[in-house]
Parts: sequence; C-alpha cells; structure tokens
Amino acid sequence: MFNIISYILFLSISSYITIDVGRRCFNSGKVYLEYLIKDKDFCLTVNRILLASYYLVNLGYIAISLSFWVKITTMEKVLETVFTRIGYIVLILCFLHFSNIFTLYILRKKLTLK
Repeated sequence: MFNIISYILFLSISSYITIDVGRRCFNSGKVYLEYLIKDKDFCLTVNRILLASYYLVNLGYIAISLSFWVKITTMEKVLETVFTRIGYIVLILCFLHFSNIFTLYILRKKLTLK
C-alpha cells in the first residue's frame, strides 16, 4: 500500500516540476535565443528541440527511477524515498539548464548572425 502512495506522490510531484520548469525555460529561453540567433524561425525550432529533449531525459529518468523502487513499509520511508528522488530530479534539471546555457554561451559567436 505504501508503495502505491509513494508512486502516486512521486509521479504527481515530478510531473508537475518537469512540466512547469520546461514551460518556464521554453518561454524565457526565447529571448535569449533571439539575442543569439537573429532568425526567429530557427530560434523557435532550436527552442522546441531543447524542450523535447528536456522532457525525454526527465521522463526517462522518472521511468528508470520507478524500476529501482524498493519495498516501502512505513510512511517515513514514503517521504524519504519520494523526496530523495525528487531531489535527484531537481539536480538533473539544474544540470541540464546550466549545460544548455553554457553550450549556447560557448557557441554564441557561431550562432550570432549579424
């Protein structure tokens, strides 16, 4: 019973965080990409590809994370397991965001079309 509660809690929290952060990065990233790339259609394409890959990586991690779930017997273990896994997701999101920003920063001279 505790495993089902932890699955539902984990899936709902991780899905919300993934979708919300993805939307925010997609909307905020438009301005940054338009600064680097003057072609708006290309900017939108790059931004959509980044969003799709972001979702795929996170959904993949969530699916793999569920396969390594151990049997949970107490409510304390539910909270410990769920929030540990959510913490990993937040760290992955931070890493993906900063690696994308760093990559675009490195490539800015090649991407900046004058």
